[in-house]
Amino acid sequence: MKRRGIKKKQNNGAPKWMVTYSDMVTLILVFFILLFSMSQIDLVKFDAISESFRNRMIFDFYPSPVPMENPTQSSSEKETGKDSNEFEAPTEIEEEQLEMSETESLNGLMDEIEKYLDKNELNNVISANRTERGVVLVLQEKILFDSGEANIIDGGKPFLNKIGSLLKKMPNQVKVEGHTDSRPISNYRYPSNWELSGARASSVIRYLIDKNQFDESRFSSVGYADTRPLVPNTSSVNWKKNRRVEIVILDEEATIKEGDNS
Repeated sequence: MKRRGIKKKQNNGAPKWMVTYSDMVTLILVFFILLFSMSQIDLVKFDAISESFRNRMIFDFYPSPVPMENPTQSSSEKETGKDSNEFEAPTEIEEEQLEMSETESLNGLMDEIEKYLDKNELNNVISANRTERGVVLVLQEKILFDSGEANIIDGGKPFLNKIGSLLKKMPNQVKVEGHTDSRPISNYRYPSNWELSGARASSVIRYLIDKNQFDESRFSSVGYADTRPLVPNTSSVNWKKNRRVEIVILDEEATIKEGDNS
């Protein structure tokens, strides 16, 4: 009888269940490593956020505290200041504060002028208005000039002195506009109302500069003659209203518009 050979079992490695088990253990290990890495504080970002809180500008300097897809690149850019609005945001804030300060200055100027007019009973010859251009002061002819002349009389100097003292407190541009009524004028000095209105505006500016040593570049003058009447030139009362000088303390936007129109 022939003996049957005994087959030896081949060693095929670890059992199948062990492979599955090791994969599961590996995934769990990776999961905990991720949790651990996410729990660590990025010192660069932490210092940046702390500094932002101290400056009270966290939303201006660092728009988002959430890490980017590439944290290393994000940290590097934070350190170098790349793609940061660190220098842009303060500028915007300063501009807003400047606009608010300028508006408050013009409103304060308006209040002081109104008090001065009430105290000196000048409301019948001078009016003050707050418009989109700024503060507009309308001075009737009789407080500043004799009829047909452009030399400032003594009666108008105290008010111009007051305006000069107020303008020293603010840097605003000033525009002075001369106006006449529709009645023609013709003499050796002023051939027409154009020359007269322009000369009166220039006289006011020259007086303010001479008395206060203002920078001349702050001022501009224009003569409109009778082209911009307040009321129709139909009576002596209306003629008086139209013969005037307007001093306009311009706000910033009006200054830009005036420059564009020039």
